Amino acid sequence: MSTTPTQSAAPAKPGAKPAATVQWYVIRAVTGQEKKIKQYLESEIARLKLTSYVNEILIPMEKVFEMRNGKKRTREKNHYPGYIMMQAIMQPEVIQLVRETTNVIGFAGKGKDAPPIPM
Repeated sequence: MSTTPTQSAAPAKPGAKPAATVQWYVIRAVTGQEKKIKQYLESEIARLKLTSYVNEILIPMEKVFEMRNGKKRTREKNHYPGYIMMQAIMQPEVIQLVRETTNVIGFAGKGKDAPPIPM
């Protein structure tokens, strides 16, 4: 005797948009201005109450040990100069904020006005 499920998955409604998911995006920036841009974006996201869309803004860094004048020094080196990573749900408000930020070139992707492409 075989058993069959009494309920099947509901079919998707035609024209329904899939639920938005959090994904990583790459922002192109002027080299050397990454920290300023990150601080500005974080403050503006909080001010505009967009924290529900943006999870994290990250500048990939590594600690480098070097010898200078006989002393061991530690400094942080940017892995990808000119690039900032952002984990977010892309909404028009977030896209506009990033594109209008000073020293931001745009999102990494196909073109200047093309929609951002997730990693």
